[in-house]
Amino acid sequence: MKKVVLFIFAILLGLNVHAQRRGSSLNNIPQSNREPTKQEIAKYEREAEERKEQYIANFLTTLEADEFQKQIIKINLNSFLEEKIALLNTKFEHRLDREEAVKNLEDTHFLELQELISKSDMEKIKELIKGDFNEKEVVKDKKKKRKKKKRKNNDD
Repeated sequence: MKKVVLFIFAILLGLNVHAQRRGSSLNNIPQSNREPTKQEIAKYEREAEERKEQYIANFLTTLEADEFQKQIIKINLNSFLEEKIALLNTKFEHRLDREEAVKNLEDTHFLELQELISKSDMEKIKELIKGDFNEKEVVKDKKKKRKKKKRKNNDD
């Protein structure tokens, strides 16, 4: 009887230790022992720039403006994003100073653009600045339009 109890106790203890080791190895994030190379940094920056351009292009498809206005909006959005990144990379004494600088940038950057575009487009730009723009819906709509166009061409 003692042997059975000891055997069961040993099995339970072994399972517990095994579960703890396995669980801790799943949660570990692999750590890099080296700094990224210049090539990796350049690749990351290039991919980030391409992604930014794609994001802005998707946003511009939702606007009602003509092509000239869209180009002006695109230029303003690019300059806004560059200035915001520069602000976020700047060292401030307090977090509140950074937040105030970003809010000031958001409030003042698109003032001259308000005269050139419609109010609905300006509201969409403000949503984009706040982070409420849902790019996934725009991409879905694009795919639906492409499929409809493809079906229409196949039917003809």
